[in-house]
Amino acid sequence: MAQVWAFSLLVLFSSSLVSNLLICSSNGERVFLFPQSPKVSSIVSKRYRTAYHFQPPKNWINDPNGPMYYNGIYHEFYQYNPNGSLWGNIIWGHSVSTDLINWIPVEPAIERDIPSDINGCWTGSATILSGDQPIIIYTGADKENRQLQNIVLPKNRSDPYLREWTKAGNNPVIQPVGAGLNSSQFRDPTTGWIGPDGLWRIAVGAELNGYGAALLYTSKDFLEWTRVDHPLYSSNASTMWECPDFFAVLPGNNSGLDLSEAIPNGAKHVLKMSLDSCDKYMIGVYDLKRDAFVPDTVLDDRRLWSRIDYGNFYASKSFYDSKKSRRIIWGWTNETDSSSDDVAKGWAGIHAIPRTIWLDSYGKQLLQWPVEEIESLRTNEISHQGLVLKKGDLFEIKGTDTSQADVEIDFELTSIDSADPFDPSWLLDVEKHCREAGASVDGDIGPFGLVVLASDNMEEHTAVHFRVYKSQKSYMILMCSDLRRSSLRPGLYTPAYGGFFEFDLEKERKISLRTLIDRSAVESFGGGGRVCIMARVYPVALVDDGGSHMYVFNNGSTTVGVPQLKAWSMRKAQVNVKRG
Repeated sequence: MAQVWAFSLLVLFSSSLVSNLLICSSNGERVFLFPQSPKVSSIVSKRYRTAYHFQPPKNWINDPNGPMYYNGIYHEFYQYNPNGSLWGNIIWGHSVSTDLINWIPVEPAIERDIPSDINGCWTGSATILSGDQPIIIYTGADKENRQLQNIVLPKNRSDPYLREWTKAGNNPVIQPVGAGLNSSQFRDPTTGWIGPDGLWRIAVGAELNGYGAALLYTSKDFLEWTRVDHPLYSSNASTMWECPDFFAVLPGNNSGLDLSEAIPNGAKHVLKMSLDSCDKYMIGVYDLKRDAFVPDTVLDDRRLWSRIDYGNFYASKSFYDSKKSRRIIWGWTNETDSSSDDVAKGWAGIHAIPRTIWLDSYGKQLLQWPVEEIESLRTNEISHQGLVLKKGDLFEIKGTDTSQADVEIDFELTSIDSADPFDPSWLLDVEKHCREAGASVDGDIGPFGLVVLASDNMEEHTAVHFRVYKSQKSYMILMCSDLRRSSLRPGLYTPAYGGFFEFDLEKERKISLRTLIDRSAVESFGGGGRVCIMARVYPVALVDDGGSHMYVFNNGSTTVGVPQLKAWSMRKAQVNVKRG
């Protein structure tokens, strides 16, 4: 049943590792640049295009914009270059769905055609006003590259797909004026919420006096806005905040809250921001008297701020889904090959699977899980119970389409007494620790986990694994998604992503892992969604051989049980396929 897997015999192709460079252009938008890889025909293969993640048929995509549920239809807007697969010429693409999985493309919602957005229609949010009126506020750039906030409204609300949008006559509705404000670092307005005075509020990401801030604005009608004399929140621990998000959550309750309605007592608020090439968040309270967000904990070192996802995930946007009373969050995942590869492919970028997001019962950490609708794509279930993995054991999961799969595993610890001690300094650079404590480096409890997209000889593979550590007060679980051997192709960004989560192993001995494999996407959820890691990989075997292998393994000294393992092949979704 099990076979010995000697990680140590594998060759680490570290010479091809490169750093992911996030370059901010002069207009403030994000551009990812990578060293150019040699021309390799296989990168153009359709095998690297995802089968059930959101992406347009061609060209560049980045931030999700203004997601909403309206009159029975989900709307996904997105940053889009209609002219090519590199960033530029940005407008708002638009797709609609009834199930968040299958998407129909419709006409672009916002194009560059007025002075206040002629240089780009950038990120923004949708709000549904009283009277069932959808409205979008977004950032535009003018010829001087000033960042300005603009409004659009649907031209015909009786159109179920809201295909056409009309720009407000008083655009721009918010301009970058005020002391300490940088006009080229002023963008990405949030969804609106109502204060106790009946006024609408939004926050806009900004650089204020050189520091990161979410500036606060109020309005009676969503068209005329006034800047409040203090930000919703600011921090001198960072610079510009992109793509802020602000929403309410109830501890231990996975139901969502609608900010346009009264927020119940006991609720917390979440302030999320995008910086350092990732999405971070704070949990706290919204002080109505001060009209300000107050974090429960203030950490001066932003490396310690909580993260939405510990992998390739950025510019996320959430919305309240009134259909199922939940909050859903989307994020952008960029390619990690070269720009020349993206030009050759003719496409770049996907969105992560939409996730339900809520607050744990302790009120300290956000939890996330793929929306339940994704399970409609499952087919051909494979199930194993009662597996026992001793040190060096490797068990192959057969009978599943390993390039398009959904895998759920429970790992059960036979003993927790021998856990290695936890070093808090690891939290400052978890990726460094994942590189040093890789899947081939044995510990007392772990590494154990899942290997996906593995070639026949294991030269290529991606390992998603756990390690267990004992801190002074609790147990800390390290989750890594190690891409360093994910592909033999040169010129790729192949990091070892990682995040820690606290876990009560005295109460619960099982650690869960769910991984969605979708060709070039590997999206993992550890500990019931306590740590999420999105990754992009381009194994040569996926193209050359048309197949790969998948295994569960244990390289730790302590035996690990697998009481339950389930895997499904995933059908292809209908994503932005034109019909008729």
